[in-house]
Amino acid sequence: MNDWLAALHEELRANGGPVVRVVVANVRGSAPRDPGASMLVSAKGETGTIGGGHLEFVATRAARDLLEASPGASRLDRLALGASLGQCCGGIVELSFRRYDARDIAFLSAALEARQEGSAAVIAGDRLLSGEEAVREGADLRESDAVLVRRPEGPVLYERLVPRETGLWLFGAGHVGRQLVNILAPLPFSITWIDSRDQAFPGGLPANVRAIESPHPADEVRGLRAGDWALVMTHSHDEDFDICRALLEHGRFGWAGVIGSQPKTARFRQRLAQRGFKASSIARLTMPIGIKGIRGKEPAAIAVAVAAQLLQLRDARASSAEPAVRES
Repeated sequence: MNDWLAALHEELRANGGPVVRVVVANVRGSAPRDPGASMLVSAKGETGTIGGGHLEFVATRAARDLLEASPGASRLDRLALGASLGQCCGGIVELSFRRYDARDIAFLSAALEARQEGSAAVIAGDRLLSGEEAVREGADLRESDAVLVRRPEGPVLYERLVPRETGLWLFGAGHVGRQLVNILAPLPFSITWIDSRDQAFPGGLPANVRAIESPHPADEVRGLRAGDWALVMTHSHDEDFDICRALLEHGRFGWAGVIGSQPKTARFRQRLAQRGFKASSIARLTMPIGIKGIRGKEPAAIAVAVAAQLLQLRDARASSAEPAVRES
């Protein structure tokens, strides 16, 4: 679930609750999801996932029991992912459960407003904190979306208000671009989607996608923040080239890739060199894109190959602490 805060707020405003949120609070060893993964459980059903399988079945059953509890009820369960749970991951997971109802709407509204204004970065129970305040209390969230801190008065779960997302600028709303957006929608990417054509974008865009219709997409490169990523796949090779040139002039992108064949790659490199760009700068553009070994040329197949490449890069750069992930 990309935005549990907005989803929970919307659900309570629409129906009043109760809703139980289940969060992976802590992990030791191998587990299906990392800290911060969560799901919402109500009388209507479930949204989100903490990893599926028997773990999620047991968690859902416990959450349904908590729906009948008193307002604000919570619990912390420790589960070994072994034979007794019908799983063989071998790790240990601690799950945080909390019951919400209409009484919590005001606090959730305040949390959403604080996130929008940037006045708070962390939520801890019913408190909103800055990142520095959370660190002083023993919760360093630079490498995780959630940290469980054991305090004398009991364990406290600290969570990022803004998930760690990679800023991705996607130039082109053609067949591959549309497929790629669908794949990336539930993943930790914040997408700015740009096209020069009228009515190029489909309706009902995911919450993590912002669409820009621009007559000159290359001009939008000025909006990239340092460390943002870019994918160039417009309907026009001339537009692609102009965007590549603008990216190299901008220079502060974290990674950039260009769709196309080997002949297109060779031609673009030659043209960029003729424009005075050094070989080291041109080499920053990944051309062509997509992981190796996928030969299909269907838009969906290309999108899968590109999405896999982006996830590999994201994991690699996060582990090496390069500035490819947005921090609140």
